[in-house]
Amino acid sequence: MIEAEKTTEGTKRFRSPDTALIIFIIIVFAAILTWVVPPGAYERSEMQVQGVGTREVVVPGTFATLEREERGVIGALIHSTGMVLKAPILGFTDPDVVQVIAFVFLVGGAFSILQRTGAVDAALRRLVQASRRSRSLELMMVPLFMTLFSLGGAIFGMAEEMIPFVLIFVPLALALGYDSITGASIPIVGSMTGFAAAFFNPFTVGVAQGIAGVPLFSGAGFRMVLWLVITGIGIVFVMWYAHRVRKDPERSPTFEADQEKRRSGLHLNEVDATFTARQKAVLAIFFVGLAVLVWGVLPPDQGGQGWYIVEIAALFIGLGLLMGLVGGLGGNGTATAFTEGVRQLAVTGVIIGLARGILIVLQDGQVIDTILHAMASVLEGTSSATAAMVMFGCQTLINFFIPSGSGQAALTIPLMAPLSDLVGVTRQTAVLAFQMGDGFTNMIVPTSPVLMGALALGGISWTKWAKWILPLQLVLFAVGLIVLAIAVSIGFGA
Repeated sequence: MIEAEKTTEGTKRFRSPDTALIIFIIIVFAAILTWVVPPGAYERSEMQVQGVGTREVVVPGTFATLEREERGVIGALIHSTGMVLKAPILGFTDPDVVQVIAFVFLVGGAFSILQRTGAVDAALRRLVQASRRSRSLELMMVPLFMTLFSLGGAIFGMAEEMIPFVLIFVPLALALGYDSITGASIPIVGSMTGFAAAFFNPFTVGVAQGIAGVPLFSGAGFRMVLWLVITGIGIVFVMWYAHRVRKDPERSPTFEADQEKRRSGLHLNEVDATFTARQKAVLAIFFVGLAVLVWGVLPPDQGGQGWYIVEIAALFIGLGLLMGLVGGLGGNGTATAFTEGVRQLAVTGVIIGLARGILIVLQDGQVIDTILHAMASVLEGTSSATAAMVMFGCQTLINFFIPSGSGQAALTIPLMAPLSDLVGVTRQTAVLAFQMGDGFTNMIVPTSPVLMGALALGGISWTKWAKWILPLQLVLFAVGLIVLAIAVSIGFGA
């Protein structure tokens, strides 16, 4: 008994690091890296990318090492310390991140209105009850929703858009006897496997192919097969884990937190399964809004409008107002629900801003181009298959520093495309290596604002998530190497 008490006390004393602490540690590491890696830079130029618009890209062969600013040891230490302390606020004020944070707040507020109407809870209760009566429906629920999210990632680059859905699928997973990780993985792993193996994603495939001079969205057949394989692997991994957790809930890394969520009512009380006409109308509005979203984000040449963050946020604000009115919340009730949703996402916004601070520190030290140049140099003199795999590894590593698909494409493809010509790799294969290298690790890198925001929303620490998803990352990396070997052997895109 005494031994058990000691064990319990020791467990309570040990706590995994908070996500904000982990990010801050990485910011400090980034500052240290700027002392070790010499500064350097490529020249940039504007390039018109078909179907996407203007992108600033690096100019191959223009890399130059820069003189490190003379500050002296004390001065350099003061500057680095200052950058570490300024990184969080600079991350928040970065133009791209400001939009993401505002998007999360506004869309989260709209989802809060939806939840306040009770429509989601009522629908999920009905869904859970139906799954109790049908084993096949219960087994198909996770694969079905993951496939839908994966299609979103593959077709229109669904990323930030999936964050608020964590609020829906965590309660659903708890109601089905799973855990928070299972619930969060439905939108996260679903959308990100689709993003990594996309066949029409304009923000990765479109930008990379445009810069590489490859016909826009060519090679779609090969990528569709890749999408089926990668999505299938993601679904099998999540379902395998969910089955284990359901049999033994204490296996879950979030077991204690999930118990607290269940006590607070987040697991969906199935006793009250009333589904009113108002609630049905609210859900109908919501799904019509999602259909409009899909149409809006598609590129104009695919029949869409090319919407991005601003337009999507505006759509959800409109949906929120309409759902509040139809749901009977009234003006005051709708406003209260909206502000409550924004308040609950405060931590998520902080995490997103902090994550961007890592890139800010590296940019200040002017070391990103140096790292890229060193990686590109490794490719010279290698065989075709080896070169393609090294490209994949380089893109995977770069994604830690630049977790933006279009941003990474603009930085690396102008170098990788001509290099691929020299080592006997088709440019289509070089784009494929970029696509997988950029996409797979979006599910684990703590520098990704999208991932960290989604995890914060689900109440899951990054350390627990990283330990859980690491096996999937290793499998996907191995599959990526095999896919590239096949692509080289068949002359993909030649």
